[in-house]
Amino acid sequence: MSFVEVCIYDVKPNRAEEFEQLIQQVLKHHSEFPGVIDVKYMKRTHRPQDFASVNKGKPAIRLTRPPKSITYVLYWELDNEKTHGKATQSGLKHFYKIFARCLTGVPKMILGERIE
Repeated sequence: MSFVEVCIYDVKPNRAEEFEQLIQQVLKHHSEFPGVIDVKYMKRTHRPQDFASVNKGKPAIRLTRPPKSITYVLYWELDNEKTHGKATQSGLKHFYKIFARCLTGVPKMILGERIE
């Protein structure tokens, strides 16, 4: 059973471009690390109108207000939790200072086993 990390980052708006360049390097690092199955990032750009709209199948709407922070999400799947620990340690060693400069606070990490 594979091990998954979902991590939510809130990025300072004036650091978004720097963060997006950084995650390109992180993607390369994570993808090449032995035992990594998949790694993807997404940027929050839309929101549901309201629950009634979702229930009716209406599409999400694009965010328009200037944000206090920009939300990015990492989906990272690895072969097991030991590999995750080693890969996380390696990533922090290479990228922590730049990440910390871009974030508004501590990222929210959700860890667990993938349900097949």
